[in-house]
Amino acid sequence: MTSALNIYDPSAKPDAGPPSLAGLTRPQLRDAMMAAGVEERKAKMRADQAWRWIYHHGARDFDMMTNIAKDQRAELEKHYTLDRPEIVERLISVDGTRKYLIRLAPGVECETVFIPDVGRAGALCVSSQVGCTLNCTFCHTGTQKLVRNLTAQEIAAQVMIARDDLEEWPTSNENRQITNIVFMGMGEPLYNLDAVSDAIDIISDGDGIGIGRRRMTVSTSGVVPKIPELGERTKAMLAISLHATNDDLRNELVPLNRKYPIAELMEAIKAYPGLGNSNRVTFEYVMLKGVNDSPAEARALVQLLKGVPSKINLIPFNPWPNSPYECSDWETIETFAEIVNRAGYASPIRTPRGRDIFAACGQLRSESERLRASQRKS
Repeated sequence: MTSALNIYDPSAKPDAGPPSLAGLTRPQLRDAMMAAGVEERKAKMRADQAWRWIYHHGARDFDMMTNIAKDQRAELEKHYTLDRPEIVERLISVDGTRKYLIRLAPGVECETVFIPDVGRAGALCVSSQVGCTLNCTFCHTGTQKLVRNLTAQEIAAQVMIARDDLEEWPTSNENRQITNIVFMGMGEPLYNLDAVSDAIDIISDGDGIGIGRRRMTVSTSGVVPKIPELGERTKAMLAISLHATNDDLRNELVPLNRKYPIAELMEAIKAYPGLGNSNRVTFEYVMLKGVNDSPAEARALVQLLKGVPSKINLIPFNPWPNSPYECSDWETIETFAEIVNRAGYASPIRTPRGRDIFAACGQLRSESERLRASQRKS
């Protein structure tokens, strides 16, 4: 049964209170300590102490920080909070998927999705932008206009919010529910690479949340100049939102291809730092009935990926209102997968998750946007 906590109030005004320390980078946290009156020579030590409380213990109250003097805690509390952004809506699917609609500022909202039973335990799909500029024709998320980039603090806060809800504090290597992070939510991560890189630094830090870089995957629609830089800066796993094997079709499905065609994309992928059998590229391929799902296109995909350490995620199309596409028949998807498998590539068929709460791939904010529009009209 779908359960929802809807605390949306369109008339609510943000509380212009002190800024939060939750989600800051180490240098930002050090600067915050000095701004609160900590001597420069002690600021790094205090920042390291606060870091541990914020990211290892998930502290929501300065009184928890027992290795920091009381008067210093009181001073920090005058200047800052440990608050997370507001959860506007929390939905739980029949399959255990959880979706959070998060308000970052008035009129600025993003969605984050926790998917159980992915990777070692579960994956958290985070957003890097509010809206998107790419206009991929099969993706409802991509049809929503870009509002702005998220900050590293706002990206890291998505992880903290999910861990709050799943009661995953303090950090432990045992019985974790969130073991993987995927930058596959709203937006194109490589158009916000500085913030994405800083957020990965925060999330991977071993003194805090401690999710390894090899357990973080960044998905791009093909911002070619930024692909090698992503690997150099983050050492994260790379995923490519591909969906077609020729430029004519990909120009239609992924308009960014007109700027960076497939040949250029493949060259950038081959230059990805650390690429190898233990660090394969994931190619995402949404299955669209009668569009890109023929045996000939499966064979073309095999040829395109020749020599690239790869795995292919075949994604049954997730419908949304007035979509121009349909999902391929299951038999067609299995035939496609068999051709790719026989060529030596892993090609798992992704099980659709969270469809009942519009949390599946390509659906983010589709239902919440419709509800917001309805509320504005009423």
